Amino acid sequence: MLDDFLIRAALAAVGTALAASVLGCFVVWRRMAYFGDATAHAAILGVAVALALNISVFAGVALVALVVALLIHRLSDRAQGTDTILGVLAHGSLALGLVAVTLIPAARIDLEAYLFGDVLTVSRLDLAIIWGGAGVVLAVLWVHWSALLTATLSPDLATASGIDPRRENLILILLLAGVVAVAIKVVGALLITALLVIPAAGARRIVASPEGMALLAGTLGVTAALGGVALSLQLDTPTGPSIVVAALVLFALSAVGGKLWAIGGSAP
Repeated sequence: MLDDFLIRAALAAVGTALAASVLGCFVVWRRMAYFGDATAHAAILGVAVALALNISVFAGVALVALVVALLIHRLSDRAQGTDTILGVLAHGSLALGLVAVTLIPAARIDLEAYLFGDVLTVSRLDLAIIWGGAGVVLAVLWVHWSALLTATLSPDLATASGIDPRRENLILILLLAGVVAVAIKVVGALLITALLVIPAAGARRIVASPEGMALLAGTLGVTAALGGVALSLQLDTPTGPSIVVAALVLFALSAVGGKLWAIGGSAP
């Protein structure tokens, strides 16, 4: 079954969307979308590092995303605004990566595949890495759910409960770096943040509880992944952007559904 590239593409999209959308709930709650952009844009620099060192693209992207994430975590408490730091790192690492890729001797790659994804070329090894990374992300979220949620809702309450908010924030940052690494083949560096934010934002309009929002976000993410792959095959459009378009459609439907739900709930 895994010899069929369509099956591999669908499985890769589902694994990536599931991990990204559930983690995206914390991105939405903590207003970390710009942080996701900074880490995702660094993925292109990771591609350049992988080509230069002749290592796996996943390894190069994970390494650079991790370094950038830790750098942001380190600098976030400085006097300079966090948004300024994120802006410099996001656009600076993207530009540096694009330049570095062109300067590597004998490097012949399709930059669009890394900017917007190329899930239809996913191999068995890629699929194993994607699902392995997604499994680790979901497992860590499961184990740390209560602590992460408490630190998100009230850092003071977390501290009083013996939870270190800085540690939980670091865990989120590391998970984001992991999602960036596994998502590079599916939606590309420029669209990873959309896969993090859109399903979670759509679920937030319908479900009030954190656990319910995470479950619905995962459902929306998986639906968008499968719908995007089908849309891409039907209309011969790029798969990564098609997945994001499908997520956007689901977000619009959730907005309408949320309003109808609110009207129905307020009716006598």
